[in-house]
Amino acid sequence: MLTQAPPEKVADRLAVDIRRKVIEMSASPNGVHIGGSMSIADLLAVLYAEVLRDPAGEGPSGDRDYLILSKGQASAGLYAALAATGVIPESECATYAEENSRLGGHPMKRLPGVDFSTGALGHGLSLGLGVALAGRRYGHDSRAFVILGDGELQEGSNWEAAMAASHLGADNLTAIVDRNSWQISGRTEDTMSLEPLADKWAGFGWRVLTIDGHDHDQIRKALDGPVEPGRPTVVIAHTIKARGVPGLHDTKKSHSATLDRDARRLALAVLDGEPV
Repeated sequence: MLTQAPPEKVADRLAVDIRRKVIEMSASPNGVHIGGSMSIADLLAVLYAEVLRDPAGEGPSGDRDYLILSKGQASAGLYAALAATGVIPESECATYAEENSRLGGHPMKRLPGVDFSTGALGHGLSLGLGVALAGRRYGHDSRAFVILGDGELQEGSNWEAAMAASHLGADNLTAIVDRNSWQISGRTEDTMSLEPLADKWAGFGWRVLTIDGHDHDQIRKALDGPVEPGRPTVVIAHTIKARGVPGLHDTKKSHSATLDRDARRLALAVLDGEPV
């Protein structure tokens, strides 16, 4: 569990903790979505260390923010963040994807800190819009953040939600696109081109921010800065799939993998900056 420290130091340490736990969970014979979990580690770290109010959802609905992991296959990253921040026991990470575990391959609502079961790709942004509109209707200052996969944007339901969010002026909604440029079938641009992605969002009436998704300063300025009244915000975060994991860094095969003991030991050594 995190201790008191300057927020930026907490986020730095949390990002490392998330990556370590994802690597440890990759021992699962069921496979872990290492690539997508590692690519959002820095985004999760800043969100949990500095941005989200009451991420465990323990207080009144009007005094908290909401995080929806639309790309539910990256659940290992979310579980790692929840464990590192004390929302769930750290020991529970060892049960990832086991029978009767709360930690499924996709997040389920029965887990503290998870408000919606997700993983049917293309639905998360609609859920986030609903949360944002409900908060506004009841006079709450809560915000809704939705982490989307870039390949997921090939689902048309996202653009229906984007059009509605702009029309309804949902300025308390922030979409975060994990732009690692890979999906299960290969490169996004080879499968179904998304570019010019920023222009597409702008064309739907969104405020668009493009950042390095591994730079904490850029992340915090994008997510914790002032919103533009009457416009939802999308943060296109350029990331690297399985960032730093030997043999999986920026590769298709990192989408889902099981690492044996030697591979985990090597990955942790690289993460800790040890000579290998």
